[in-house]
Amino acid sequence: MSWSEHWYPVAYLADLDQRRPTAFTLLGQNLVLWWDRTASDWRAFADVCPHRLVPLSEGRLNDRGDLECPYHGWSFDGQGRCTAIPQAEAGLDPASLRSNCRSYATASCQGLLFVFAGQADHAAAVPLPLVPEVGEPGWLVQDIQRDLPMDALTLLENVLDVSHVPFTHHRTVGRRENASPVQVELTSFGPEGFTAFWQEGPRRGALGSQTTTYAAPCLMWHDLTAKGFARFLTVVYATPTRRGECRLFARFPFQFNSPIPRLLLGLRPTWLQHIANHTILEDDQVFLHGQERALAQRGGSAAFTKACLLPTAADVYVKALHDWVNRYGGEPFPGQPLPPLLGRQALMDRYGAHTSHCQACSGALRRIRRLRGSFTPALWLVLLAMVWLHTPGALGLGLAVSVALVLLERQLGRWENQLLVGDGHPPRNALTRRPKPGAPERPTDQRS
Repeated sequence: MSWSEHWYPVAYLADLDQRRPTAFTLLGQNLVLWWDRTASDWRAFADVCPHRLVPLSEGRLNDRGDLECPYHGWSFDGQGRCTAIPQAEAGLDPASLRSNCRSYATASCQGLLFVFAGQADHAAAVPLPLVPEVGEPGWLVQDIQRDLPMDALTLLENVLDVSHVPFTHHRTVGRRENASPVQVELTSFGPEGFTAFWQEGPRRGALGSQTTTYAAPCLMWHDLTAKGFARFLTVVYATPTRRGECRLFARFPFQFNSPIPRLLLGLRPTWLQHIANHTILEDDQVFLHGQERALAQRGGSAAFTKACLLPTAADVYVKALHDWVNRYGGEPFPGQPLPPLLGRQALMDRYGAHTSHCQACSGALRRIRRLRGSFTPALWLVLLAMVWLHTPGALGLGLAVSVALVLLERQLGRWENQLLVGDGHPPRNALTRRPKPGAPERPTDQRS
């Protein structure tokens, strides 16, 4: 299998801006994504102008709706044809020159923009990697994307492995006391991927059985029905960008038996949901970044079963993934070394990895900053009103308003910081003080 002969998601449609080009890297290839208003379709070109090789993603969409290079104004239509060379002498026809941009096949489906990484004329023969249930009515779908400092295979290995949840995600979406043997049966395996069935399911069987599908090379999902409550999926696309980097597209479709949970989830702003998602993602980001370097030093996927100790049935998922890599897929960046190990601060970056290219979070950040900027003038106005009126009622009301403003400004400050960076202290590692006799145990977060 060639990793380039496949479709990959590159963005949620809701996060793309039709007014300007967007840069993206797919399998080491720099792309520019842009909206072709003439055809009402998204385009993906190689992000390089044929004239002087500058990135077209730094350009603009001009009045004709063409993609215009920022350096000398050469313009390109939706087919990649050069339509204008402002410096051309009379009679010079751009079509007579080697001036076309490489164009990649694109497709929009289930709220995602997909790009075919190989030759565009091969794309029609390859189906889009879709989750059938997401296209059906009645699902509430929550989405998040984030650029991760790990290979796509490292991410897939992590999300396929259900046995880490009680420990890695203790106090976020798991509990250590729920850990138990994971008796998984591999139900199919081949070039297209594999499926698995977990009879007991998560939380010691409290939620019901779970099926898992790996649709090679970039998609997996868990499917679980909790009787009397809901059916829900955990869907992950791992789009390989560069060696040691990928973009995660996580989708959480819910189908509730009652309308109340759907209503409550729908009331939470998307950006607040994303802050909660970041905490879960950062539970394991630091050690996965280091783990893949340890595996690379020991021979990578080809040596996985020798490099790792895999004595339990819980490792069926990850063994199947690396078995697929070794039999059919190979690694996406064979022979390329991993980039240098990042420090904790870089690993906790939320703005560059997510907020800057998420419409919901970048919009929330702008609003929070504007609102915080108005607090000092508002507080001064309240204090001046208290001095001017100088009545017991005005003083009491002014004091209450002042306290409310200060508390709200502090909360907005916390949210602003959470949109920019994670704190690097996973909830599972919060220490607990030994309680006094008869007192409930209370967690404390001790940080260096």
